[in-house]
Amino acid sequence: MNIVIIDDDKLVALSLKTILESTGRITVSATGSCGEDAIKLYDEHTPDVMLMDIRMEGMTGLEAGELILKKHSGAKILYLTTFSDDEYIVKALGMGAKGYILKQDFESIAPALEAVMGGQSVFGEQVVTKLPVLMKTKSDFDYSKYDINPKEQDIIRLVAEGMSNKEIAAELFLSEGTVRNYLSEILEKLSLRDRTQLAVFYYTNVKA
Repeated sequence: MNIVIIDDDKLVALSLKTILESTGRITVSATGSCGEDAIKLYDEHTPDVMLMDIRMEGMTGLEAGELILKKHSGAKILYLTTFSDDEYIVKALGMGAKGYILKQDFESIAPALEAVMGGQSVFGEQVVTKLPVLMKTKSDFDYSKYDINPKEQDIIRLVAEGMSNKEIAAELFLSEGTVRNYLSEILEKLSLRDRTQLAVFYYTNVKA
C-alpha cells in the first residue's frame, strides 16, 4: 500500500513514516507539511490512501481534502489529528473522508490505513460515540421526495447503525446481492458517494 503523509510537524511526519514502513506492508511515497503540499503530492503520487492532519497553517487539511475529492472522486483520505472538535468531525464526514482518528490512538493507525484501503470507513472510538449527538436530528423527514420506499428506509437506518451488507441481509431476510443493489439505488437517488455519506445523511436529516 502506498500512502502520502501530510503533517505540519515534520518530526511527526518522519516518525509516522518510519513506524508505518516498519510494518512491511506500507510504503510512504512522500511527506508534506501543508494543504498545498497535499494537493500537489496527491496529483504526483496518486496514493492508495492519504494520511493527513487537519489543523495546519494556511490551507487546512479539510480544505485540501475537499479540493482533492473534487478532482479525484475516488480519493481515500484518512484524517489523523489531535483535535476532536465537533465541527471538524461533521465536516470530515460530510465531505466524504474515509476516516477520522485521533493521534492518541497511535496503535490503530496502521490497521486503520489497511481498513480504508480495503474500502471501509474508519472512525476512532471517541469519534463514533459522538455521532448521534453531533448530528442534528429531525423526525419529520419526507422520504417520498426522494422516492425512497420503506425497505430502502430500513437499509439506510441499518447502514447508519454500522451494519455490513451481510448483517443487513440477515436482518431483512435478503441476499447480499439484493442489499448491494438497494444500496446503489439509494445512493443514486440521494446523490451520495458512499455509505459513510449515507450515515451522515441519516443522522443529519432523519433520526429523531
